[in-house]
Amino acid sequence: MAATAAEARFRIEYPFLPRDSRIVAVDGGAMGVVRRASQLRWDGSARFLLYDAATAKGNGETTDATLRDCTDGETTLLSRELDGADVAVMVAGSDGGEAAAIIGRACADRRIMTAGVVLAPAGVHTNDAVVALRPYAMVLIVSSAEDDLIDLLTALRV
Repeated sequence: MAATAAEARFRIEYPFLPRDSRIVAVDGGAMGVVRRASQLRWDGSARFLLYDAATAKGNGETTDATLRDCTDGETTLLSRELDGADVAVMVAGSDGGEAAAIIGRACADRRIMTAGVVLAPAGVHTNDAVVALRPYAMVLIVSSAEDDLIDLLTALRV
C-alpha cells in the first residue's frame, strides 16, 4: 500500500500473471533442493526438472538435452520444455557446467529470461558452478540457504 496519495499515482493496478516456468537442477547437488521445491504450491505452470544427459550429433555438437520430471520421472527433451516457457531457472550445487551451457544457450536462442542459483553449504567451493552459470544467467544468486531459491521463484511469479 502506498503511504501517500502522491505515491499511489505510481502504483500499477493490474494483476501480475504467473509465468510459464522451467526450474532445472543442473547437477546432483541441486537435485534434492529442486525436488523439494516441486512439492510446494505454485500459481503458474512451473515444471521442475532434472538434467539427465546431453544428446549430441555425430560431429560432437550438442544439440539438445534429456530432462526428467521431478514429479513423475518421465523424460522429455529440453527443446520441447522450452517451447512456450517464459523463464528458466538453473539450480546448481557445486558443478553443472555442461548442463548450464546447454540450457543457457537454448534459452538465449529463444530469448527466454534466465536465472541461476548456486546452493552450497558455507565453505564449499562453488567457483566452478558460478563460472558455468554466469554467461547464461541474467540473475545469479550464490547462497547456502535453500529458502533463497523459494524466494526467487516467488519473486518471478512461478
